[in-house]
Amino acid sequence: MTTKGNSPRKRLLPAALGVLAVLAAGVVLYGTLAPAGKVAGACPFASKALAAKLAPLAKGEVAAVSIASEPSQALPLVFERADGSKASLADFRGRAVLLNLWATWCAPCRAEMPALDRLEAQHGGPGFEVVAVNVDTARLERRAAFLDSVGAKALARYADPSGDAFETLRKDGKALGLPVTMLIDRDGCELGAAAGAVKWDSADAEALVGALKGG
Repeated sequence: MTTKGNSPRKRLLPAALGVLAVLAAGVVLYGTLAPAGKVAGACPFASKALAAKLAPLAKGEVAAVSIASEPSQALPLVFERADGSKASLADFRGRAVLLNLWATWCAPCRAEMPALDRLEAQHGGPGFEVVAVNVDTARLERRAAFLDSVGAKALARYADPSGDAFETLRKDGKALGLPVTMLIDRDGCELGAAAGAVKWDSADAEALVGALKGG
């Protein structure tokens, strides 16, 4: 026979309170580590909305640009500035980026480079930059001569003589050859990519980059 002071209800009460305490602690911890609507390392909803805005603009001269339906954080690529100091894509957070990997021995790169330079001259600034990274690993003296020969003046002279940036993209299935280009928004999310040369100074490119900048 169960006494009044030791009823099943009273025995279950401490256990129930313990479960509630654990759940409450979990809610507090989740709220601290992952704010509502966000998952660590994920792209914000604004990036997906911007990608949806870019999708119908990837046509005509920029039809080769594939827009992501689910944007993801761009890979943490590292390269060098003209003075030899290190730079990474993380340094460009807060502005949109058109990342382009090229090499001096790449014929399509030579055809594309003047257009990239004109794009940077017209649109480059605090909100956007064409980040053209040379990936030659030998005969590095050719880089400057190549850019001079195509009349590139607006582009900053980035390089990755280690070849790691291209290899990282290759292993991730994003680079099969050169040139390769990625569109990255202000939050560091990759919204689109293109394999091969694109007419970046065309009216179609102007519309696409204008939307990227405005996002």
